Amino acid sequence: MKTKLTALLITILAALCAGSCKKHDLRLTTTDDVNISSYLAKYPDSFSLWSGILQRTEISNFLDMYGSYTVFAPTNSGVQAWLNANNIVDVGSADVDLLKDIVKFHILEDTLTTPSFKDGKLPVPTMHGQFIITGATNEGGVSRYRINRQALVTASNIRLGNGYVHVINQVLEPARQTVAQQLAANPDYSIFVEALKETGFYRVLDSIYSDSSRRWKTVLAETNQALADSGIHSYAALKAKYSNTHPADPSDSLNLYIAYHIIPGIQFLGDIINAPSYLTMQPQEVISTKLINNEVVINEDEFNGVVEKGVLLLRNKSDNAATNGVWHTAHAHFAAKLRKPTAVYWDLATFPEIMKQPAYYGKQGFTFNKSSQEDRPIRDIDWHYNGENYVSYIYNTTHSFTNYACKTDALQIPLGAPSNNNRAQWVEFSTPPIIKGRYKVWICYRNRNSVTINVRVNGELMQRPINVGQGYPGGNDTELESLGWKKYTLGGSFAGRLAGTVELRTTERHKLRFEAVSGSNREIIFDMVHFIPVDQVQYLPRFAPDGSMVWQ
Repeated sequence: MKTKLTALLITILAALCAGSCKKHDLRLTTTDDVNISSYLAKYPDSFSLWSGILQRTEISNFLDMYGSYTVFAPTNSGVQAWLNANNIVDVGSADVDLLKDIVKFHILEDTLTTPSFKDGKLPVPTMHGQFIITGATNEGGVSRYRINRQALVTASNIRLGNGYVHVINQVLEPARQTVAQQLAANPDYSIFVEALKETGFYRVLDSIYSDSSRRWKTVLAETNQALADSGIHSYAALKAKYSNTHPADPSDSLNLYIAYHIIPGIQFLGDIINAPSYLTMQPQEVISTKLINNEVVINEDEFNGVVEKGVLLLRNKSDNAATNGVWHTAHAHFAAKLRKPTAVYWDLATFPEIMKQPAYYGKQGFTFNKSSQEDRPIRDIDWHYNGENYVSYIYNTTHSFTNYACKTDALQIPLGAPSNNNRAQWVEFSTPPIIKGRYKVWICYRNRNSVTINVRVNGELMQRPINVGQGYPGGNDTELESLGWKKYTLGGSFAGRLAGTVELRTTERHKLRFEAVSGSNREIIFDMVHFIPVDQVQYLPRFAPDGSMVWQ
């Protein structure tokens, strides 16, 4: 009775949702069947061919047992279409090893429902060892999930005793070739493939390692046309542009060019935007990623106010799954850039979430509140969820908290030592992109309340704790710098304090963290952070209230 009542309630809720709005297929089905195999066998009109494949491969045996599985079950019409396409008379005459590969590609040893079907790969691999990718499609005004670009989900989230079944209209086929083989089979990538072979990376991309930490690679390939658009019409021209020793030499520029196009691990387009940057196989070089107008763009970065245009990854020529990874297509030619360490004068109160609010940015204060530790009202700023769970943007041209601050605005953050029960113990920022090199790190604040913080960059503890209640002592610029202080504004009670020196080994965005170790106050005012190369002038420029730099 309880089961029937539950099923009735679910049916009513589904009907209500269907009547109010159109959504992706998210049907929840309640059943009395104990396991997946018996459920499929119960409906021969839909699954007799798939059940026959499960029995012939003996995989139905463990699907009779209790466990946690997700099965994509193709209908009879889908299986028959696959048999016809492969010139197989019937299930009984098919090669059993081929059937085992196919079946294992349809099973995950975990329970996944449609909320996991995001644009990208599923979080766990199939029993075949490869990943399945999912996405949404809209046909005739009806939204459905597409699986591996090969099949549509026609019924979903069928809950059984040992997992879930999702019904699909076609058989899914695993990749049969490596990344290297797939690229080599496409003449549009012949120059890039020749460079892969000459540098030795073809062998890397043609290997399938049993160790999953080594197996998967993500390749950002360039077509012959993308190279031609940059004046490179042959492999010889590519080699002439980059190679300075021998392509197989790891220090050769052509070798480094190819290495920069390979990311360890497997990242489909839907996954690649989940992190701001990725280390490549070129030592200490990263590729940055952004989602711009729903398109994935790499290496579009801003350095000191100058935007370097990035390169689009073409959706219709990307997400090509292989036996050992995935490859995407770059719309244009690109390579890692040789840059010298450059000072970054970072205004903490300048970030997208406040700049998109013209009624507040540069006009008046605004408070960002957290509802939980997971809540991120500001994408690039996170803080400890504890009591007073806010970060405030403050702006005032006359108040002493901000009147001499850069752009007369700042961040107010309540921080307290662990012994305090009503203050955040830490706040963490994602920095702007910073070129790799050795830097001195200066924390610029309005000295007012005595709270001592530790500063960490990428987890590394900086050498000096900072009491943000202290101001700079007397002395000229040189004397102040020797003591780890500087005047960074044109007046007011603002101080620049040297936290320490750090070696940034990659050019990318980094993590900066403040941790309260003693004291507690709700009015800690942070203005700027300066990353200045160790061989450059540290005490200049100063910043005027309008944000301009003063070099005197």
